[in-house]
Amino acid sequence: MESSSTTALYAHVIIKLLQGPIYVDEKIVWRDLQAWKSSIQEYFGKIGIDLIINEPDGFARIAQPEADEETENPLPRLMRKQTMNYETTLLCVILREILEEFDVVSEGTKLFLTQKEIKERIELFYKEQANKSKLWKELSKPINSLQNIGILKLTREDPVNKDNNQYEVKRIIKALVSNKKLEEIRDKLKNHVNSVQQ
Repeated sequence: MESSSTTALYAHVIIKLLQGPIYVDEKIVWRDLQAWKSSIQEYFGKIGIDLIINEPDGFARIAQPEADEETENPLPRLMRKQTMNYETTLLCVILREILEEFDVVSEGTKLFLTQKEIKERIELFYKEQANKSKLWKELSKPINSLQNIGILKLTREDPVNKDNNQYEVKRIIKALVSNKKLEEIRDKLKNHVNSVQQ
């Protein structure tokens, strides 16, 4: 039963969802999301937003369906589409693949990688040493981009050696990069690498 005040009891959950995904380890918010799920779905439904709860991967998010071309007055976009450069896209694909490998061999639910481990995987796409050196210098840029959109979360920082920085790969990446999308991006990346190396 809702409070008689003007603020809904689940307002904090709605605000959190507008800020980004909610994860199962955010125990209080996750509990309240489950308790008020129908009301929250109804609230977002009224403004054309879908509430997506992924129980197996332990996260919830909101998504705005693409407007039909025949819709006369399409709703304005609440969430802007993220545009990623080559390095950020490449890193995203690599992390998605590592998460798939992790799920096959591990019984754990959280994937942690150091910056050094990320480097070792991404350098396979750079054959020229000059390109590798540039990548090492600028690796913080794609990492920061993926932190900003909630794919990576810094869990341990080493002020002396950034290679020891540790990140959690958030499972929201599976929603943002589906298997179909992953294949499409892989093909584009292959074409990009081939054109650069010719």
